[in-house]
Amino acid sequence: MRLRILITSLSASLLLLPLAACGDDGGDGGSGGDQKLVVLAASSLTGVFEEFADDFEAAHDGVEVEFSFGSSTDLAEQAADGAPGDVLATADEKSMQVAEDADATGGDPVTFATNTMVLVTPPDNPAGITSIDDLDGTTWVRCADEVPCGRVALGLIESNGVTSEPASLEEDVKSTLEKVTSGEADAGFVYATDAIAAGDDVKVVEIADAADQPTSYFLATLAQSEDGDLAQEWIDMVMSDEGQSKLAEAGFSAP
Repeated sequence: MRLRILITSLSASLLLLPLAACGDDGGDGGSGGDQKLVVLAASSLTGVFEEFADDFEAAHDGVEVEFSFGSSTDLAEQAADGAPGDVLATADEKSMQVAEDADATGGDPVTFATNTMVLVTPPDNPAGITSIDDLDGTTWVRCADEVPCGRVALGLIESNGVTSEPASLEEDVKSTLEKVTSGEADAGFVYATDAIAAGDDVKVVEIADAADQPTSYFLATLAQSEDGDLAQEWIDMVMSDEGQSKLAEAGFSAP
């Protein structure tokens, strides 16, 4: 698989500024030179979007897809501040609204998938957690309040009457998962898709009312894109029957 550049902060994203100029090769859509499509995406989309990138590059000669994965809130704020990028994918509507309010989106956002939250433990489940009610007295983690995975976790914590406090608040769902897989936490709130991707590295504990509090994912082209048509082609691919099938295989539900 072709090596991809993963950008995880605004400072790193700004390093891409010279690349924006590379995308404009006399208005010929990238022919005669490589072209970059920069996608800012919620970290929970990492695996499936990398698969999309392989398909996209195969169908677009001379185009390379680069990603900035991170928390939806951070990415939307970067887009609002004018950071280079062509497509924004967030794990909730509130984050996408940040970009919209700053006139950073190139068109109306579309909903392309939904996800639900689960608890994960290490494979041997040392704390014996079998439901969300067992979190008291254990070391558990979740995302921070200001990011989508934190807001969903908070809703489930409140609806289930959990009174204990998390050992830490993580910047995104990937960081939350790593706390569990590394053995630093007895349990963590992550999306079902992240639990599927982790495979045998975790044990999944379902949350009874999680289906009542799903999170929706939004896609939009960015106003600062060097090639809005190419960015729209990425969105069209994700929304296609084949794209929706790939998302379903990764554990996402239809919008």
